[in-house]
This record gives sequence, structure tokens and C-alpha cells, in this order.
Amino acid sequence: MDEEYYIALCEDPVQFENASSVNNVFFDEANKQVFAVRSGGATGVVAKGPDDKSSVAFRMEDKGEVKCIKFSLGNKILAVQRTPKSVDFKNFLPDLPHIEFSQECKTKNAVILGFCWTNWNEIVFITDQGIEFYQVLPDKRSLKLLKNQSINVNWYIYSPETAVLLLSTTVQGNVLQPFAFKNGTMSKMPKFEIELPVVPKPAKLSLSERDIAVATIYGQLYVMYLKHHTRTINSPGAEVVLYHLPREGACKKTNTLKLNTTGKFALNVVDNLVVVHHQSSLTSFIFDIKLRESDCAVNVHQPVLPARSIQPYSIPLTGPTAAPSQAPVPCELFNFALYRYLWYLQVRLQPTLNLLPDKGKLMDFLLRRRDCKMVILSVCSQMLVGDEKDSLPVVATVFDKLNQVYKDYLDAEQSYTVAMESGPSRSSSLHKRPVRTQAVIDQSDMYTHVLSVFSERKDVSHKFIIAVLMEYIRSLNQFQITVQHYLYELVIKTLVHHNLFYMLHQFLQYHVLSDSKPLACLLLSLESTYPPAHQLSLDMLKRLSTANDEIVEVLLSKQQVLGALRFVRSVGGHDNVSARKFLDAARQTNNSMLFYTIFRFFEQRNLRLRGNPGFNPGEHCEEHVAFFKQIFGEQALMKPATV
Repeated sequence: MDEEYYIALCEDPVQFENASSVNNVFFDEANKQVFAVRSGGATGVVAKGPDDKSSVAFRMEDKGEVKCIKFSLGNKILAVQRTPKSVDFKNFLPDLPHIEFSQECKTKNAVILGFCWTNWNEIVFITDQGIEFYQVLPDKRSLKLLKNQSINVNWYIYSPETAVLLLSTTVQGNVLQPFAFKNGTMSKMPKFEIELPVVPKPAKLSLSERDIAVATIYGQLYVMYLKHHTRTINSPGAEVVLYHLPREGACKKTNTLKLNTTGKFALNVVDNLVVVHHQSSLTSFIFDIKLRESDCAVNVHQPVLPARSIQPYSIPLTGPTAAPSQAPVPCELFNFALYRYLWYLQVRLQPTLNLLPDKGKLMDFLLRRRDCKMVILSVCSQMLVGDEKDSLPVVATVFDKLNQVYKDYLDAEQSYTVAMESGPSRSSSLHKRPVRTQAVIDQSDMYTHVLSVFSERKDVSHKFIIAVLMEYIRSLNQFQITVQHYLYELVIKTLVHHNLFYMLHQFLQYHVLSDSKPLACLLLSLESTYPPAHQLSLDMLKRLSTANDEIVEVLLSKQQVLGALRFVRSVGGHDNVSARKFLDAARQTNNSMLFYTIFRFFEQRNLRLRGNPGFNPGEHCEEHVAFFKQIFGEQALMKPATV
């Protein structure tokens, strides 16, 4: 079943038609390109990559067997090595002639082992006697030597992501000398030694480039050493040893990945996971160096998941000889080179849910993956229902892990905002706007995809539903994240739906649910179902010092005109309040004595403020003055004060 495969090949691999006619195939890691070279008269070349919209095809004069071929970044300049002493170049820049030019290595009697582009116009030759760093001048069709370094070299590995070159030195090859390249400069980094396995004398081991890989994991550069132990009865299985290679400072051994088996292996890094492929068992192991086993020593890792094979893949037949009805050919996994295809590997997260029963560990694993949001929300939904639903402490652990990431993002966003508002300065220029990754699961995500759906389920105890909602709110409060009102509304609606009014009253009385205007309005709407909700709402609005207008509107809508007036006086707003609003509300009560009291209050206010009890035209109270005269007579109107 597909659900068992958590490692898969991405669709649309790079494919070369008529692969049988290709003499040589070269892989350029920097540009993620595969070069297919056909000889015969002129040399035909096709360069393709997974990210290329179209392939690059061209012909070169046949000057001998191609040993290495690579484009500079952006396919601007082509470099081809045909001899041990020189590298040929060809411009692919617009407005420049496509004429080849050549550069011999400067060191006498040296043999060029290979070359690496470090920029679109900068290249380093690696020879058996050192390295030579050049700037390519395409308009002059020549190269300028920027720097060179003499050192005995066995083999080399280059990391295009970080522009770091590793050279293997010494007889055993286990002393590695790194060099860093940036903006036309070459820097020598501290050398370090790879610890080789102990073997019985007089045998000696040497370090092979097949056992070394370089990769960026969680933004840091690591050298990965595939360490094979001697085959004895009690010998441990192979392991992958990681050496952290910082830009400054010494390289240190930091992690050991236990493979618990022997044989041939291959390494990949996908989504910050180290994937180790075991050829004989046709399975792959996944390691996450940020996850540590509780029963293991620090930085010693077991596979995160049980070993699984890569998801089977079939290759559709193409070309003139392929029949339309011919079925795709299953790909022989772990032997991709036979097909001359280039794939990206991908980690499928959904199948991992059933392979990591520990929800805390599962969440730690998922939160560090690139496309994790919907899978995490799926975990949150699944852990709340069914026969195997998790206990409240487990749910709390998951919520805390999510909200820790959420809080970190909010803090980073706030720091960035403060830095930008403070104006340009040296410190603010260092601030970069935080990137919101899929690991940031906010309250809206949880409400929409998990909690609102969960609260309506009929097959779950209402006590558990309320406990889960309150646990999520507890977690938000623990990380000092302001709880959005719609979560409180969800709690209240759930309590009301199950007639748990006593619990609602307690939650409000002890401020478990934080005060807000939307929440107060929701309580008002519940008055017909739960009459005390009206007073609870008013109490909440009073606690919100900015909600005076809303309180007045609420009281007037309930025809509590005197109560509204008393509240206005209690907060000192009676000199500015609209007379017409109160008189309108008083008339709607059909209580003439109440109307008289309210009318008299505003007459007295007018007299106190202006020396005249009458209403100004701008107050639009003429209708109410006429009504007052009709009911009580004109003589009942207050007279202006006499001096």
C-alpha cells in the first residue's frame, strides 16, 4: 500500500531519450544538471535539470574525450576538461562569440583532478598538488589567477550551497582541508581529521571519497562520514558520523547515526533529514539530528522511523520504438544510474503518522518539516476522536509544542516591527522580516481545521470537548499569547448547547474567559436562553473601560433608560450624552412618568450648562418638546433662570 512508503521519487524525472547512444553522462551538483555527451564527428551535448524549463543543446568541436563538463551559474559560461593539464571554456553569454578558449594549470607536472564553479565567472581548479582560483574574463576570452595554494590532494568534494571545498590530504586521506569561497576571495579554514575505524595491525585503512558527503542540515554545514567497521562476530554495524564545519572555528564531531547493519549504503539529505539507503535490503533509514533518544547518549541517534523501501516507480517508455499500449517499466530502485534519469527524493509525511506512536516525538518531527501544516492539523484532529484518542496530558503536550513555535514567530515579528518603527540604525539593518513557515499553526488554523469541527461531534463526550477547548486556551495563556475571541465564543456556545450554565457562570465569574466586547455581545444574545447572561454581559462591559458606549446602547435596547442614565453619570459622561437618544428610548417605553423624568433631567442639564433649559436646534429635540407639551402642558416646561 502507498501508505507504507514515506520516501518517494518526485514525478517528472530528468530523462534522456535515446540514452543508448550517449557516450558519457555527467552530473553537475551546483546547477543540478545532467549532461549527456555524444561523440562522433562533432560532440553533441544536452544539458537538462529538474528545474530547467527546457534543455540546453549544443555542439562542440571534437577535441578528445570529455572528462568533465559544467556550466557556470546561470548557464553563462561552459567549462570542459579534456586533458589532465587544461580546461576549455566557451561563452554562452549574449552578444559574445561562442569561441572556445583554454587555460592550463599553473603548477608544473600537476594533474587536474577536476574543477568547480564558485560564481558565474569564478572557478577553482583542483590538482593533485593544490588548488588554483581564477576569475574568468569572458569578453577577453582569458582567465586571471586570483589565488593558489600548494597542498597534496588525493580527492576533493565541493558544497555548492555554501561554496566550501574539501581536500583530502595525507597518505590515509583522512585529514581534510576546507577552503571557503566568497566574492572573489578564497579563505583557508582549519583542517580536521576523520577518525578511521581501528583495524588489526599491520592492516591500514584509508579514507575514500565514496564514504564522505557534504550537506547543509538545519542551515549548518556538515561533513558526513560513512564509517564501516571490520567484519567480526561482535563488530557493530556501520554508522554515519557527522562533523560540524562552521565558518569560523574548528570542525567538531557532533552526531553519530546508528545504522545497525552492514553493507553498501548511499546518503541523501532531504528536508533536513539524513536518508541512508541500504542496497542489499532495498530499504532506507531516516535520521533527524534534532531528535534524540531518551535512552541514548547525547548526539547518538537511532532511525526516527522503521526502515522502509522507496515507493515503487514505473518509467513510461518513450521514443519511436515505444508502442502506445506498452506498459511502464518498473524502476529497479537503488540502481537509478542504469536508466540515466535524475530524480529528486521527497519525504511523504502522512505515512509517518502511524509509524511514530509517541505524539510528542511525532510533533517534534513534523514541526521541522517543510510542508507540515496540513499533516499537523490532521494529527490534532485524529488524536481527539476514535477508540485510540489520546489522553488530555498528551493533547496538552501537543498544544504546548505548537504554541511554542507560534509564540517564537510572534516574538520575532514583534521584534522586527519595533526595529523598523525605531527608524534606520545599525541594529535595525540586521533585522530580517521573520519567515512564516508552515510550522506556525495559529489560532485561526486550529479553530478552522480542528476545534470548530471537533466541538460539533456527537460521538465525543461534551466534558472531553470542553476540556480540550480549555486546554488549548490554557496553553495559549501559558505562552502569553492573546486568545482570540472566537475561541471563547466556541467555549460559550458549547457550554450553552449542553445546558452547562453553571460552568459558564463560573468561567466568567473567575475570569477564565477573558473580557472582550464581542464576548459581551454574545452573552447578551443568550439572555433569552439564560437570563443571568444579561447582567454578566454588563459586568464584563463595565470592566472594559473602553466599552461605555456599548453599555449605554445595551441598556437602552432593554428599555432600562434610567439605568443607562445612572451609568452615564457614574462615568462622568452625562454632560456630553445625546438628549435625543435618551428621549427616543423613553418614549418607546410608553411610560409617561419615565419620559417626564428624563426630559426634566436634560432641561436641568441645559440650564446648568447654558443658563437656559431649552434645547438647541442642533439637538433635534423639537418633536419631544411638542410631545411633552401635549402630555403635561406648556406650563410644565422649565423657565429660564432670572438674574
